[in-house]
Amino acid sequence: MSSRSSMPRWPGGSPRLTDPGTWGARVPVKAPGRPPNPAMRSSRRSGWTCPTMPEERLQKILAAAGVASRRASEGLIAAGRVRVDGRVATLGEQVDPARVRIEVDGLPVGVGAARAYVALHKPVGVTSTTRDRHAEATVLDYLPTALVPDGARLYPVGRLDLDSEGLILLTNDGEWAERVLHPRFGVQREYAVGVAVPLDHAQARALREGIRLEEGLATLDAPLRPATALETRNLVGLLQPPPAPDLTWYRAVLAQGWKRQLRRMFGAVGAPIERLVRVRIGAVRLDGLVSGRARLLKAPEIRSLGAGTVAPAGGRGSPKARGQQGSPDQARPRSARPNPSRPNPSRPPGPSHPSRPRGASSRRRP
Repeated sequence: MSSRSSMPRWPGGSPRLTDPGTWGARVPVKAPGRPPNPAMRSSRRSGWTCPTMPEERLQKILAAAGVASRRASEGLIAAGRVRVDGRVATLGEQVDPARVRIEVDGLPVGVGAARAYVALHKPVGVTSTTRDRHAEATVLDYLPTALVPDGARLYPVGRLDLDSEGLILLTNDGEWAERVLHPRFGVQREYAVGVAVPLDHAQARALREGIRLEEGLATLDAPLRPATALETRNLVGLLQPPPAPDLTWYRAVLAQGWKRQLRRMFGAVGAPIERLVRVRIGAVRLDGLVSGRARLLKAPEIRSLGAGTVAPAGGRGSPKARGQQGSPDQARPRSARPNPSRPNPSRPPGPSHPSRPRGASSRRRP
């Protein structure tokens, strides 16, 4: 007896396809469906393989791993400092980061590791590069392993001179580092400047107006000011070795980062810098971080630096400087804002809005 009720069925109730040659055995045959994803199969002959990541340019992979910006990564590749599976990489090469081993200066690059953002108080005499055979120590030597995720390798965001000290950031997020470093995002750097002799009026005025250097006119992003007694007391307690007690401290803010810019500016006016400490990068401050110690950035600090410009109220990037972009009424000139007490000249007076002689009172009588 042959009937449709004897056919194997799907849970939905429709008959299941079977091989006609083995009808009684009820051996199911794969139903036609969606064609396989070409990215999941290497070739017809080799059959199915594990999924692979799409190949990307090597400089993009290095930037995503936090090694450097894309442009700086291109320089590393061109200099022969990058290797892929043991061979020297070439500029413009595309690789699959899941299938190759990428090294920079002989050190493996952690691809796909968790993001980390660290603030370090760099001491004097420590280089801010990841490798320097002539340096006694680098910033990586002061980075606690507990702050580095498994498989990740952090890189300094920018540089701080060997004889300078203070705040430096490290991360493996290349795009975030690019927003912190590139001048178009306007992230400020504030420095505590210690000089042996207080500046006179002419020296202070020259620094405020700008100093002509080889790169152009070097200017400060905020007015130069003397450090307060509280600022100086808090800072001196963080520095090792302790600074000379008779130094005079100032606060200088930069948005551009020319090489040894502040030292050259102060030297041009005859006031050589004795101690130079970076105390702020955007919204991240050195407060409470002793020389040689590190900490993880807080979520608001990460978001603030990743968003770009961070400036004090009234400075560059503040709402006042940007024109108070708020409600539509705030964006319009005062004369263009609607005034409920004025009649609209484009609307002819009607029965509900009778015209009044000028000077007549608009108050309704009870």
